[in-house]
Amino acid sequence: MSNDPLLQPFQLRHLTLKNRIMSTAHEPAYSEDGMPKDRYRLYHLEKARGGIAMTMTAGSASVSVDSPPAFGNLLAYKDEIVPWLRRLTDDCHEHGTAVMIQLTHLGRRTNWNKGNWLPVLAPSPIREPAHRAFPKEMEDWDIERIVADYADAAARMQEGGLDGIEIEAYGHLMDQFWSPATNRREDEFGGSLENRMRFSDMVLKAIRKSVGSDFIVGIRLVADEDWEKGLSRADGIDIARRLVASGTIDFLNVVRGHIDHDADLNNVIPIQGMRASPHLDFAGEVRAATKFPVFHAARIADVATARHAIAEGKLDMVGMTRAHIADPHIVRKIMRGEEARIRPCVGATYCLDRIYEGGEALCIHNAATGREALMSHDIAPANKSRRALVVGAGPAGLEAARVLAERGHTVTVLEAMGQAGGQINLLVRNPRRREMIGIVDWRLSELERLGVDIRYDVYAEADDVLSLDPDLVVVATGGFAQAPELDEGDDLVTSSWDILAGTAKPQGPVLLFDDNGGHPGMSAAELIASTGMELELVSPERFFAPEMGGMNHVPYAKAFAEKKVKVTINTRLKAVRRSGNGLTAILGSDYSPVTVERHVGQVVVEHGTQANADLFFELKPLSKNLGAVDYPALIDRRAPLIDRNKEAAFYLVRVGDAVSSRNIHAAVYDALRLCSLL
Repeated sequence: MSNDPLLQPFQLRHLTLKNRIMSTAHEPAYSEDGMPKDRYRLYHLEKARGGIAMTMTAGSASVSVDSPPAFGNLLAYKDEIVPWLRRLTDDCHEHGTAVMIQLTHLGRRTNWNKGNWLPVLAPSPIREPAHRAFPKEMEDWDIERIVADYADAAARMQEGGLDGIEIEAYGHLMDQFWSPATNRREDEFGGSLENRMRFSDMVLKAIRKSVGSDFIVGIRLVADEDWEKGLSRADGIDIARRLVASGTIDFLNVVRGHIDHDADLNNVIPIQGMRASPHLDFAGEVRAATKFPVFHAARIADVATARHAIAEGKLDMVGMTRAHIADPHIVRKIMRGEEARIRPCVGATYCLDRIYEGGEALCIHNAATGREALMSHDIAPANKSRRALVVGAGPAGLEAARVLAERGHTVTVLEAMGQAGGQINLLVRNPRRREMIGIVDWRLSELERLGVDIRYDVYAEADDVLSLDPDLVVVATGGFAQAPELDEGDDLVTSSWDILAGTAKPQGPVLLFDDNGGHPGMSAAELIASTGMELELVSPERFFAPEMGGMNHVPYAKAFAEKKVKVTINTRLKAVRRSGNGLTAILGSDYSPVTVERHVGQVVVEHGTQANADLFFELKPLSKNLGAVDYPALIDRRAPLIDRNKEAAFYLVRVGDAVSSRNIHAAVYDALRLCSLL
């Protein structure tokens, strides 16, 4: 038996959880037709293989037809979900991992133009800014049928073999009844707290009648909306105590804050640059006040904090949800004494941003997550060892070197700079994004363990490569900052890279033209704004930074609002001219021939990168595969390199921005997908 607090079992009524680490409910948007099919199942199964005590599915599963999916939610109101859940649960149970599901009616937190196009409803007709629908006020027959829907959905989950359910309250229909900010009713469901809890009491009693006493039922609730017009801390603890006293629930999963729009959501689910585990102490206060099992998750990303939460009695189960998206094998590594090998969650929140923008959850630097059907989180050894050379030590090159070394190849890395990291070394110049260096540090640690030889300050040319007599060459040389095409004045602009690197100082007033729509331009703008310099941010898009989701939008928008940055959309930089000691920027649009002028001290531009591919093209005619990759084979997970030049001695591929301007996840995915087959 281990003395580690995290590895102690927890008894939740009749259910024994084998350790204290869980993944709380979230929606990765891997569903198909509202069902948790193979992709969904394998994602949760990987965490079970990694040793987690409990994984919660859905975030949340809809109990009613008028709670349409906001982003790929499971449909708990359909009978066909039962066999899919049973297979998922059975697979996880084989590894001793408990499985629960989160159920909800979204209330006003969805849109009418999804699913069955039924009216959005809520306790009162108050619009939620985040989803923009104008809800109708629930009628008596709505309440009656939705209570029944909850009970029916719970019965389906029980039939699916799950260990229990969690009712989602915060920000959803139940909390919309509880909160005075969203409940203005004057009937028996409004006014006093007792009245505002009437709906949730009806639901929980109906669920208990449906599933009986031998099925775990918990609730995820906000115990303090941190909002003048919402639920206070005293209200939240009162609600928690009333729920406990009702005898209908088995655990509380505590949340703090409200989620009406992106800025509020960020306080509930913090991202990088924000305080880690900000609500942990508060969750401990709720546990002390209720003397009841309490779960909690909010950016508890490291094992030390999780261990502290359990050891100090703040929590009974600690949620490490985004941390398991980064590394589903956390518990297994703790048990092996390999905590230092846990791939860190760097708080980039690429996972959530993709969901809220209509994609699926992907980790910024673990490309296997969500792709378990195609590739393993454990790299398989190759049949034959090769001498592999990786040129470039940015995220693509480091990942390529890691994967090749795990495959058993002898790997050498050549890096032109004096340190690894590539463009990550630029982005961490924004103090708020310093945690991103974890992407580099973790890989350097892994390469040291694997015995990879990294040679710095080597600007590799073809002769350098050939002198090492490699069997395989991976070109990961990244890209160079490029400017947008202008009618004139290309030599008068400053790149966002120069601002981030500090090689160019802001000279106000500054006009920053972002023709990329992601973090690079926004980070440069944030750094300029932080100096107090007058700044106008210009974008040709309908809204700024369209390549970046709502979670990461918030800190930029906050900084721009506080520093009075002017944001101009639907506008394109056409030309730049000298004007006395300053510059004149000519601005136009894609919608009209009309142009306007801005007289500024500096024009900064962001237009992605141009591939640094000279070395690749020098080596291409000398390689066995002539640099070609068989894409159908790559996608089908077959050998992707074909001999086209049998006289040659090595195969050649390129990855990341050395191919084209993309992002960190694309670079890591390139390297993992290719190199795990080589």
